[in-house]
Formats: sequence, C-alpha cells, structure tokens
Amino acid sequence: MSKTLVAYFSASGVTGKVAGKLAEAAGADLFEIRPETPYTRADLDWTDKNSRSTVEMADRACRPAMACQVEGPEKYDTVFVGFPIWWYREPSIVDTFMESFDFAGKTVIPFATSGSSGMGESADNLQALAKDAKVLPGKRFPAGVTKEELASWVSSLC
Repeated sequence: MSKTLVAYFSASGVTGKVAGKLAEAAGADLFEIRPETPYTRADLDWTDKNSRSTVEMADRACRPAMACQVEGPEKYDTVFVGFPIWWYREPSIVDTFMESFDFAGKTVIPFATSGSSGMGESADNLQALAKDAKVLPGKRFPAGVTKEELASWVSSLC
C-alpha cells in the first residue's frame, strides 16, 4: 500500500495550516521541517538586506540545519513538500530537507503558500535536489484554501 508524507516548512504558521488540511485530505503523515535555530520576526524581515532570511536566500549554497529528520523515510512513496514562497522559490531550509532525504523512486509534489507569487523555479530546484525522484509541477495555495479544495487537487494528481 502506498504511503504518503506531507513535509512542510512554515515560518509564520500559514503553510502549517495548509499542510495540516492537506495531510487530512490525502490521508498522509505530517512532518514539520524545523530549523535548528528558529526564525525570529527580525530574521524574516525581507526588507532588511542583513536579515537571516535575506542572507540565506542570497546564497544558493546555504543549507540551514534542521532540528530533526523524518523517521523511516523509506516507507513513503509520495512526498508533498510545502513551503512559503521566498524570493520566488522555496526557502533554503527546504533545500536542506531535500538533500537529507533519499527520494529515489518517489514522487515529490511541491505546494506553496503565497499571497500572490507563483511557484517560480521551485519545482525545477526540487527536481535538481532529488534527481532520482519524479517531481510534479506543484501548486500555490492561498492561506484560506479549504480541505475540500485540497482533496480535489490530490484527486486530480492520480
């Protein structure tokens, strides 16, 4: 039987709420991608060129440490990877997650939250980080997406 995981990074809680609804809609396990050092409000100030998030996103090789790893990653066939859009792509901590997980033979489905920005280059980036996986284009959702809308999207992927 196919096993599904919803892994997500959420800086402000929005992506976490969407991930929870998605996990329910997909009958999936839920895993929070948490940085070893949590982000503060000042860290997330994208208007400050010296803020942690701005500095991380300016350095494509940056890989912030994660607080924990997925237990038993081999049991998952499908992995939804969720994140807020930062600078038109996934946050660097998501890149850390992608490099920490063996995605060989798995299907990866990105999803993102954003008020208006699209997925940008996220799917291509995730594919480059998980060369032996099948990475689908993914989808951006607003904060208020419903569980029913997410269930419809999951059904459309089959």
